[in-house]
Amino acid sequence: MQLVVARVGRAHGIKGEVTVEVRTDEPELRLAPGAVLATDPASAGPLTIETGRVHSGRLLLRFAGVRDRNGAEALRNTLLIADVDPDEAPEDPDEYYDHQLMDLDVVLTDGTEVGRLTEISHLPSQDLFVVERPDGTEVLIPFVEEIVVEIDLEKQRAVIDPPPGLIDDRAEIASARDADTDSSDPSDSSGEAGA
Repeated sequence: MQLVVARVGRAHGIKGEVTVEVRTDEPELRLAPGAVLATDPASAGPLTIETGRVHSGRLLLRFAGVRDRNGAEALRNTLLIADVDPDEAPEDPDEYYDHQLMDLDVVLTDGTEVGRLTEISHLPSQDLFVVERPDGTEVLIPFVEEIVVEIDLEKQRAVIDPPPGLIDDRAEIASARDADTDSSDPSDSSGEAGA
């Protein structure tokens, strides 16, 4: 099975290095020197990783045969694709590969259907489930254990316990000002007109 593990960003420096947007939880395994990756578009690859390093919090890679900024810039926006055994799973039982989660049914803790997981968006702060609802709309669910309470691969479902307002527009809004307004009678006028 082929999985997208990164997207090539801008050229870095003049010696052929590129920044990459990592799309795997195991960059040390998938993006290690010596790894040979397929590409999308296919005409850009395959690419062999020659070196990798972290600079200012970003992963920089250099590919065999790419020696200058022009060559690096030509790879911009290329997707890097690794061959992965479909039965392979992460060592940590609470971690999952994207392909394991795709197409899971997403339900509330009471069993109410929310939709089908169609994409996982990897953001710097957290991952988001992109869930397609039965009416065709999409909802974003943060992939954090406080909200995604269970992943059951055998039953092909993800159970969520979202806070009010995350998947519907019925959020409860409460503030001290609202409470004060409710307790006062608008016809009660305690102010006096000055003479």
